[in-house]
Amino acid sequence: MEVRPLDIRQRAARIRLLALDVDGVLTDGRLYFGNNGEELKAFHIRDGHGIKMLQRHGVEVAVISGRHAPATQRRMNDLGVGHILLGVDNKAAALQALLQQLDLTPEEAAFVGDDLIDLPALIRVGLAVAVADADAFVALHAHWRTHSRGGHGAVREVCELILEARGLLDQERTRYL
Repeated sequence: MEVRPLDIRQRAARIRLLALDVDGVLTDGRLYFGNNGEELKAFHIRDGHGIKMLQRHGVEVAVISGRHAPATQRRMNDLGVGHILLGVDNKAAALQALLQQLDLTPEEAAFVGDDLIDLPALIRVGLAVAVADADAFVALHAHWRTHSRGGHGAVREVCELILEARGLLDQERTRYL
């Protein structure tokens, strides 16, 4: 198991809301269009399982995306994500409204992003995470950076970081023994 800095573990232990960008975080950032104009997205199955593990322990999960994509809506519905904010121009305002709705402080929220549009939300949370292949300027503003690229298990890493910091990761893993 990787040893994480105390500051990151302390930040992660406080998290009660994990908010995620979609394109470049839950996907690899590429856009696919079918012959009939439909937009297709690929989501990593391990990210989905990480989200389910967090939800089992009462952590709220949200997606906040600048794009409105039916594929995202469907995948988040499949995962039982209760806060699906698509077509959002101002992610910081959307995050703030969600925090108020859930009666949470910014320190109790994590945001995972990859590009400039994510910065306003990223800099307003207790745990700011950039995926491994995030824009370099965005990564400078993150508290922590994943080893995996967006769409390749980065969200699972964040979920496990939060669970580990709360002393719950081993419990989740042993469920399968």
